[in-house]
Order: sequence, then C-alpha cells, then structure tokens
Amino acid sequence: MINEKELVMRALEARKHAYVPYSHWAVGAALLTKEGTVYEGCNIENAAHTPTNCAERTAFFKAVSEGERDFAAIAVVGAYETEEPEKICAPCGVCRQVMMEFCDPDTFRVILGTKDGVQVSQTLKEMLPYGFGPDVLNTKN
Repeated sequence: MINEKELVMRALEARKHAYVPYSHWAVGAALLTKEGTVYEGCNIENAAHTPTNCAERTAFFKAVSEGERDFAAIAVVGAYETEEPEKICAPCGVCRQVMMEFCDPDTFRVILGTKDGVQVSQTLKEMLPYGFGPDVLNTKN
C-alpha cells in the first residue's frame, strides 16, 4: 500500500497538469482507495469561474465515475503555478463536502503536503468536525 509521503508525491505530479490561466494557483490531489488505487486530479479553471473544478473534486469525480466508492485518504498540494508548494493548501468547503459524501469521516485521512512531503495528516472529522453527510438525511423516526 502507498504511504502518505508517496501520496503527496503523486499529488505534486498531478499539480503539473493544472489549468490555471486566471488565478495562477495550481493544485494537485491524489486520492487513495481502500484497495490501493490512486486517482490524481488537478484544478481546472474556466473564464466564467463557477464551472471551475478543484483538484480534490476532479480526483473524486474521476474515481466515482469509474465505480469507486471506498476511499482511504487524499493528499493535497498547492502553490502559485511557477513555485513549488512550500505552505499547506487545505481543501475548500465544497471539496470537504464532497469528501463527506463519499468517506467515513472517522477514518478517511486528509494529507496536506508541500514540496518537502507530509505537513499535516488528520481525519476528515478533525478537519470538518460538524460535517453534513448522508447519515444526517437518514432520520427515520
């Protein structure tokens, strides 16, 4: 199984494919399934801004569109496109919500990396303590 540092390296590679002509902020993500498959994603911007897609969601949507539903971790890196990531880049609220849809917040790991490797590794629940997930809608009385 791939370790957290290797997952960050895969996110750094994915970042190279980012399409960021407006913000110039390139983000890469590497999503690990429980079976050990890695789906990479990068952010893809659009002139209209709202159709822009974050790296994390790109990775999730690629995986889900191929039938994956069991995820273990995601690594995220980001920085200005001409620089190597030196500070952590945390997922936005929309990406955290997508993670809540598909992941167990108690076990799914969110790894924030830089060019030097893993900087932060925590569960989704630690990152989003009062997340709104599918279980909230299952309120049978």
